[in-house]
Amino acid sequence: MRKLPPIALAVWIVMLLPVGMPNAQAKQQCSAATPSNTHGRWWSYRLIDGRKCWYEGKPMLSKSLLEWPKEASPQPVSAAKVTTAVTEKPGNPLDSQAWALKDFDTFEARWRERVSMQ
Repeated sequence: MRKLPPIALAVWIVMLLPVGMPNAQAKQQCSAATPSNTHGRWWSYRLIDGRKCWYEGKPMLSKSLLEWPKEASPQPVSAAKVTTAVTEKPGNPLDSQAWALKDFDTFEARWRERVSMQ
């Protein structure tokens, strides 16, 4: 049996290394809407930042592999600006009053009335 030279053995080992390692995948850019012409390709979406992130490929791609383009804001910008906020002064809990039940509004009174109706 002939021995392999060390260089051939090293090349063989280097070629086998990528087989056991998962491929690093580049992030896909999100699109706000599906393209009008898909050219026969499969498009799917995931909800990211409260919006549909459309991407080319099969469904259920990991969210960590998707990203919005850098120039796009992650949240839709509202056209209306908040000018004033109405704040209500919190009340003093010691000023609150307990609501007492009336005599005709108790459980026993309602039960007696129900029994007498039958």
